[in-house]
Amino acid sequence: MTSLPTRTIGPFTVSAIGLGCMNLSHAYLPRPDAAEAERLLRHALDAGVTLFDTAALYGFGANEELLGRTLMDRRAEFTLASKCVLAEIDGKRGLDGSPKAIERVLEDALRRLKVDHIDLYYLHRLDPNVPIEESVGALVRAKEAGKIGAIGLSEMSATTLRRAHAVHPIAAMQTEYSPWVRNAEVAVLEACAELGAAFVAFSPLGRGLLAGNPNAANLLPGDIRGAMPRFQSPHLDVNLRLVDQLKTLADEAGCTAAQLCLAWLLAKGDHIVPIPGTTSIAHLDEDLATLARDWPADLIAAVDSLFSFDAPSGPRYPRDAQKQIDTETWDGEPLA
Repeated sequence: MTSLPTRTIGPFTVSAIGLGCMNLSHAYLPRPDAAEAERLLRHALDAGVTLFDTAALYGFGANEELLGRTLMDRRAEFTLASKCVLAEIDGKRGLDGSPKAIERVLEDALRRLKVDHIDLYYLHRLDPNVPIEESVGALVRAKEAGKIGAIGLSEMSATTLRRAHAVHPIAAMQTEYSPWVRNAEVAVLEACAELGAAFVAFSPLGRGLLAGNPNAANLLPGDIRGAMPRFQSPHLDVNLRLVDQLKTLADEAGCTAAQLCLAWLLAKGDHIVPIPGTTSIAHLDEDLATLARDWPADLIAAVDSLFSFDAPSGPRYPRDAQKQIDTETWDGEPLA
């Protein structure tokens, strides 16, 4: 196994870039077949990735099953993260942060993953019908029972983080963060640093668009990005021009746009761990190569200047999805 630079999440030392496993089973199209997905996971482990992130929601359990059958013969080599609260309910995506639902989803996850312990377990979203203290309390009891190791939150605000942290130390906050989604900079990124929580950045490559992935600009029917305003006309045309400018910066620096995005994130704080997802071994190796070079401050500043908060066009989420997001918005942010 190759050794990569590391960062810290709670009690765990993990590779400075982890792997988000969602799109191997869920949300984006096209998806790899089972053999391709398994090869990518094994390659990631061989390449030194030691943080693998999944969730009960992804493929309604199929993603957890994929990791369970592919990686658990090497269980000691990596940190395993999964999530509850968002899961399948009566055959549909459902939100339930009640202690009873959390206990059920966790038991299902342990079975699918073929483990008796998950290192890092997140509340995937805030259930507005359940006080965050009750949801965190359920995870505290799961930790006391030895079923999980550390507690995380996903897409929640600094205020919610502080409430949760008052119940039990929060090891990580996972939220979308990339040059074109900078909401974390409003408050929660600083709150994580203050409280000693890691910040795990999902979709660090703008859901593939910032990396120049052609699939992200020519979406297949059923790809969830098709419902996101930033991937729809007329917003997409504006955003593709931003991508072209990012690519020009990257070309001048002798790197790829994906590497420049990841370097920008890593430079934002030592407590930040990006978890790009991919279905391509070549793209995975490209992402990890970010860690092999130094990145000048003026190049990072150029990305900052290109992607001001209001540079991307369109709301981040469609209306129904935005209702489940507790993260802060910035002044003037367009909302669906």
